[in-house]
Amino acid sequence: MPNNVVFFDGVCGLCNCTVNWLIRRDRFGILRFAPLQGITAKQILGEKTSDMNSVIFVQNGVVFEKSEAFFALANLPGLGLKWLRVFRIFPLGLRDRVYDWIARHRYRWWGKHETCRIPTPAERKFFLD
Repeated sequence: MPNNVVFFDGVCGLCNCTVNWLIRRDRFGILRFAPLQGITAKQILGEKTSDMNSVIFVQNGVVFEKSEAFFALANLPGLGLKWLRVFRIFPLGLRDRVYDWIARHRYRWWGKHETCRIPTPAERKFFLD
C-alpha cells in the first residue's frame, strides 16, 4: 500500500486548489495524490470512495477522513503546517460539522470540473491513478 496518499474529489475546484497548494508546500516530496474516482482509490479504499464529500489521507495503513485528515497532514515534516494543530482544541464533532458544511457547498463556491484533474508532466510523479 502506498504511503502518505491524499485522496481527493478530482472534479472539485476546492479539492484541486488544495492539491496544488500541498504540492507547492511539500518540500520533501513525500505526498502522493489520487482522485477518489480513480483506480488506486477503488483498490485501497473500496466502498469509502462512495463518500465523495471527504478528503481521505492514508498514512502507514491508517485512514484519516475529514478534519482528522487535515490534522494528520499538518503533522507531516516539510509542509510547515504544524501551527494548524491549534484548531484541535475544537471537538471532533464540531470540526466535522464545519467540514461537512463546506463540503456541501464546495461545488457552488469553487466550481465543479467535467473531468478529473490532469497533472502536469512535472507533477506526474506525485500522482497515482
